[in-house]
Amino acid sequence: MRAAGHTAVMASRREPPDSLEFFPTPPWATRALMRHVLPACLSGFHVASVWDPACGEGHMVEVLREEIAFVQASDIFDYGRGYPVADFLDVGTATSTPVDMIATNPPFRPAAAFATKAMTLAPVVALLLRTAWIEGVERYETLFRDRPPTLFAPFVERVPMTKGRWDPKASTATSYAWFVWVRDRHPLAPFWIPPGCRQALTHTSDAVRFGARAPAPLLSAAE
Repeated sequence: MRAAGHTAVMASRREPPDSLEFFPTPPWATRALMRHVLPACLSGFHVASVWDPACGEGHMVEVLREEIAFVQASDIFDYGRGYPVADFLDVGTATSTPVDMIATNPPFRPAAAFATKAMTLAPVVALLLRTAWIEGVERYETLFRDRPPTLFAPFVERVPMTKGRWDPKASTATSYAWFVWVRDRHPLAPFWIPPGCRQALTHTSDAVRFGARAPAPLLSAAE
């Protein structure tokens, strides 16, 4: 399941359907979860295992493996990276071994369903989404009213996400946040992820590990 060494995750990419909303997570955004967000809401709880059920090409998974011993990954689409293929929202989809946390960058439209199911499978759930996801009557009535996040953690600086690939030089006007639920813990005040994370949490090896891009005619044509 895990790619050996630090090979580029883009090396054998395939083009997913547009409906899958594939926007790879910048590595530093996942490190911000580990370094800043989880310590703010997990006092006394150690995360030793995690599952990313919308792993794409592994941009988040391989970063989680830097600090977490047991990392599982899956996705509804086969990106050619060797991760198991499974639709997280199917009734029968679950891990063979229970995990402490489910962390993922889910597609925006079914994200509420991701959150609801994830909370039944793990005591900690962390979703990376646009800050605008906190709005909306339907999400309030089906999710936030009865299951508000333990921590809403918006990034102070922008987290650029590019469709189909990670571009370390990209920019964006869209704001993102981590939404974290911790079972049996009350909501905390919002936590602002401090500025400077993009520079401080970007590793010199990230461009090789995550940014290399193999030819993808379908993607190039779409651009």
